[in-house]
Amino acid sequence: MLNIVDEAKSLQNEIVSWRRELHQIPEVGLETPQTAAYVAAKLGEMGIAYKTNVGGHGVVGLIKGQGEGKTIALRADMDGLAIKEETGLPFASTNGNMHACGHDAHTAMLLGAAKILNAHRDQLKGNVKLIFQPGEEGPGGAKPMIDDGVLENPKVEAVLGLHIGTIFKEIGTGQIGVSYGNLMACLDQFSIKIKGKGCHGAMPDTGVDPIVITGQVLSALQTIVSREVKPVNPAVVTIGKIHGGRAYNIIPDEVELEGTVRSIKQDEREKIARRLEEIVASITRGMRGDYEFNYIFGYPPLVNDGQFTKSFVETAQKIVGEKDIIEIPYPTMGGEDMAFFLERVPGTFFFLGGGNEAKNIVYPHHNAKFDVDEDVFWRGTALLAQGAIDWLEKAGE
Repeated sequence: MLNIVDEAKSLQNEIVSWRRELHQIPEVGLETPQTAAYVAAKLGEMGIAYKTNVGGHGVVGLIKGQGEGKTIALRADMDGLAIKEETGLPFASTNGNMHACGHDAHTAMLLGAAKILNAHRDQLKGNVKLIFQPGEEGPGGAKPMIDDGVLENPKVEAVLGLHIGTIFKEIGTGQIGVSYGNLMACLDQFSIKIKGKGCHGAMPDTGVDPIVITGQVLSALQTIVSREVKPVNPAVVTIGKIHGGRAYNIIPDEVELEGTVRSIKQDEREKIARRLEEIVASITRGMRGDYEFNYIFGYPPLVNDGQFTKSFVETAQKIVGEKDIIEIPYPTMGGEDMAFFLERVPGTFFFLGGGNEAKNIVYPHHNAKFDVDEDVFWRGTALLAQGAIDWLEKAGE
């Protein structure tokens, strides 16, 4: 029997080294050529077959086991954020971007899992596909990779991924958080243009005031969540941007608004999108104005497969022990495009606690001082590797 814990611990220093090298070259969005080249080089050194430029700068490795078998995918995102780093770390980024969400660690931990699995490929009862994805922070790299066939040849029948950090405060350092169903919200965007008729501010009767109309629209939109969504299902409608007018004494022609919708249920997501436009249309036209409305369905709600998660928990008990497995009680309203993979194949997305107050690693995600505790990296690698081995074992029975 393989001792994945010992193997992952033996790779700890190498995983940390990979993470630090990646941390110095953060790239934003779908444009991650340098990061992709780094990953491809490491896979090549390991003797793992890979493809580049999958759905853009995505990299996909394939470890083939002995004989025929099913295929599980392990996914890591590898993009950073347009944030100037202020951590003071000796390996801090100097290119104006920053790995402020832990994707450098995700990539390094998956490289570690790849090294373990490839060393024991003759014992795998199937295949492991390694998905290194750009663009998770936006505009989203999962769907382009799926559209480019990442889940085919060989066909992927399960998927596993992780996120490090402090998104869920109840998950302590080195602990893992799991959810058996809805874990993260959709990530949608909408824009509204409220059209009126400009006029002199002292003569409002000669025009149609889009600012007054906007006030009514803002109040009404908030009733969607408070009065039209089931109270036990969290949802958010947020207006984050308003622009209208250029002078204190002029009623403008139009006001522009932008906002986001978050929902953990697909049917409620679609209902909110529909009701947004219906309310805007009714109010603007009832007040002699008009409107333009655009809704962008972004990342869908992230929903873990209950049965797969149950099996993964059994795997995790081998790595971290039962006391360090925390069931996440409530979903987060943040979004993650791992959801696109989980829409198509069963799997789970788990969280690895990466904060540590004793080391002053306390800053939140997307903060210029964000960091993670490197001492937990071996755990992420071991969980990914053992998760793949166990799933293939059961799938081959």
